Amino acid sequence: MNDSSQSAGPSPEEHGVEADDSVGPRRQAREEGRKKNRKWAWWITGAAIVAVVAVIAGYLLNLASVYSSQATTIDVRADGQLTKDPNDGALNILLLGSDTRGEGQDTAENKGEDGARSDTIMLVHVSADRQNMYVMSVVRDLWVEIPGQGERKVNAAYSLGGYPLVVSTMESLFGVPIDHVVSIDFEGFKGLTNALGGVTVNNPIAFCSGQESPSCYEKGTIQLQDTAALRYVRERKAFEDGDFQRVQNQQRFLRAVARKLLNQSTLNNPFTVATIVNEVSPYLSVDSSLDAQTAGALLLQLKDIKLDNVKMFTLPTGEAGTGPGGASIITQDESAKAAISEALQNDDVQSFLDDPNHGTNAYGGSITDDSVETSPASSSASESASTSSASSSSASD
Repeated sequence: MNDSSQSAGPSPEEHGVEADDSVGPRRQAREEGRKKNRKWAWWITGAAIVAVVAVIAGYLLNLASVYSSQATTIDVRADGQLTKDPNDGALNILLLGSDTRGEGQDTAENKGEDGARSDTIMLVHVSADRQNMYVMSVVRDLWVEIPGQGERKVNAAYSLGGYPLVVSTMESLFGVPIDHVVSIDFEGFKGLTNALGGVTVNNPIAFCSGQESPSCYEKGTIQLQDTAALRYVRERKAFEDGDFQRVQNQQRFLRAVARKLLNQSTLNNPFTVATIVNEVSPYLSVDSSLDAQTAGALLLQLKDIKLDNVKMFTLPTGEAGTGPGGASIITQDESAKAAISEALQNDDVQSFLDDPNHGTNAYGGSITDDSVETSPASSSASESASTSSASSSSASD
């Protein structure tokens, strides 16, 4: 029988070579190489993550810097204003619009009888669960009690006491504290619509606006941009019900802007977002508590609100009348005001809107926009479709 050791061939030791000298070093070298490659991979991955985070952080810091440096901070607090209940999670934001930077002949026709700037007043109520938002317009000629000034048109509060008196007037009117104030000059709408590439609205009434090279708007789906957008939200003289149609046009415009802003193609485009912030910030005035960090946190809270859960309406009123000196005024509907005040205080505005007896405007019209599409098309689809564009001059108002 053969010895198995004789058929195994010469061992490495018989050739004078140690086994570890031939196999071990090569295996060890391969292991060390793999370890080095893994380390480099981790370093490269880590460096890439750090770079991406740095780019995003720099981008966000730049947006915050633009917002902080260009938006105007305003003082809105005064003695006697309401104190926020710490258990009240709802938010009440006063949104104001003005023509303070408007130029040209259109500005004069939009001013009130006393020559003061025309104000747009909206109270935005955000539910405590951050699932619903309600935007209520208050017509500028509403006859109200202005604290310390007696009965006046509601838009007189600013000229009599600035933003603090506007806040006090609204708190007195509805019995809820105002958490934040945002004022935007209408001129900012031009830059906003340009940055968005225009917005589309369903216009219920054909009309024209502007004395020189007027902008005309057909009934139906139209696109608004630049001067045409600015004139659309300003006009009130062309309508039989004046300011009531104007505030619905403003609501319609804001709804179209929100639809375009919430489109993923907008949100995912850093250049577009940066352009919007840069275009709008110079026309914004915000209360001191609404700094860049707070505004960013608020936007994150609101990101899950669906567009269908943003409801816009106008405060019901009494009839049109005549005030001291013969000025046209809009009287209050005391019952409707009490009902909306209770709904705001209880964070249940939807119950007010669901009540068929919630009231009408001064001309018997609906407080909601009946022209709103029940299932609006996506921004990209509606704007790529064949639409009627508002004709307008390229010159500023």
